[in-house]
Amino acid sequence: MESPPPKRNFGDGGEDGISALPDHLLLDILERLDLREAVRAGALSTRWRHLPGHLSRVHLDVAHFRGATPLEVMDAFTGAARALLTRVPPAEGGPLKVLVLSFYTSSPHLSSIGRLIEDIVSLGHTQCLEFCISPPGTNPLGSNIEIGQEFMAFSRAYPVAFSWLTTLTLEYHAFGNSDITDLISTCGRLRHLSLRFCRLLDLHSTLRIDVPCSELQELEFIGLLCTRIELVSVPKLRQVECKCWLFNNPPVRFGYVPELRGLVLASKAKAWQEPFALSECLSTSAGARNLSTLTLCFGYQMVNLNINLLHLHTMCSSLPVSVVHVMFLLQIWVQPEPPKQRIAIFRNLTSVRLFGIFCECDLSWTLFILEAAPALHDLALSRHSCVKTPENSAEKTNVVWEPSKDLKHLNLKVLQIFGCEDEDKVTNYIRLVMERAVGLLIIRLYGENPCTYCDASNLERSKAQKAGRHRIKEQLTHGSSSSVEIIIC
Repeated sequence: MESPPPKRNFGDGGEDGISALPDHLLLDILERLDLREAVRAGALSTRWRHLPGHLSRVHLDVAHFRGATPLEVMDAFTGAARALLTRVPPAEGGPLKVLVLSFYTSSPHLSSIGRLIEDIVSLGHTQCLEFCISPPGTNPLGSNIEIGQEFMAFSRAYPVAFSWLTTLTLEYHAFGNSDITDLISTCGRLRHLSLRFCRLLDLHSTLRIDVPCSELQELEFIGLLCTRIELVSVPKLRQVECKCWLFNNPPVRFGYVPELRGLVLASKAKAWQEPFALSECLSTSAGARNLSTLTLCFGYQMVNLNINLLHLHTMCSSLPVSVVHVMFLLQIWVQPEPPKQRIAIFRNLTSVRLFGIFCECDLSWTLFILEAAPALHDLALSRHSCVKTPENSAEKTNVVWEPSKDLKHLNLKVLQIFGCEDEDKVTNYIRLVMERAVGLLIIRLYGENPCTYCDASNLERSKAQKAGRHRIKEQLTHGSSSSVEIIIC
């Protein structure tokens, strides 16, 4: 009779199979876990206990800590950070290379965090340092002026820590007119800056960012309260996202941004906002003509915006060479311009996404892209039939535009359409594209993406939509000699 296997004591250094692995493999496992799980793993046995102090990547999030008040939560956060990060040995094990801290702007704790970070970066191993900072409590709007001042004092008190910062996200802070430029200048390694629901102290002033020596590559503005944003000089900037603005149009103007590849504009058009031409954004912009991918999202309404295509060339997002994301979650109307003016602007454009076109809108106006972009390779359109118009929105306005009769596009290979409920309109549009895009190879037809207001995910509706896409395919292929492949997705 075989004897039972020996019992193992997992709590006192007994090996459990995983614990028998060498340190470098255990660390590799821990770095794939949530940090709370990693710390808990360290409590299982003496074999694991020292490992969290050797992690090369650490992410501490204040949301993972508990307390009766925000101060108690920050007490727990700061204590955990101190216990974990002060255990990183300067000459043993692997150095801490990536540190991400999400915490509150809490005056009693900022000095502890600042000193701790400066001790870590002084070792010289830090490759990525990220802060995500928000106000304490559940009602941040009333205190954003005070916490903005606290944050700026924090950044000035610990310049060494901020000089190593690579990514910074701030929520519900208020700033003086020059604070952001001063902050970027202090953060010599900063590449990504996000301001979410922040404001200027003077709401009627303009946020001017003039940082000719910065490493800044990406800017994100969400719900920023100010009259306008002016990017005076940001030479290495590659992408800008500007969403949910309430005041003047246009929300942003570009100065010297020669590396700009991407721009996202997303907001609901308000009835009190005047239409604007993109030339107002870009009239002083230098360079940035490497459009590769362009995305326009119209939020299923035509938007209260006059797009001057002559200056749309800076609206770009990046692939290795250049990619453009210009997203409009508003009501939009497009003012086409003579093709000869646009060819130079869109000469590198290879991919276009036109999302959120409301179903009543004609589609033929989108062919201005074919005339403007001779290198265009793929074109995608998204339509939806059931989004409610928000209050105070500008009125839906149709766009009627006829493409040139002699238009022949040589490079378009792929056409994708999401939402084919209006079968006749979609069929007629596809025929227009097939007539003009002589190199077209593939057409993909998708159903509608569900929204929060509709039952687009309903099984019966989904079956009916798929049947409609099959009818569109039949109409396009019946009696046709075209070699274009039509795929029902």
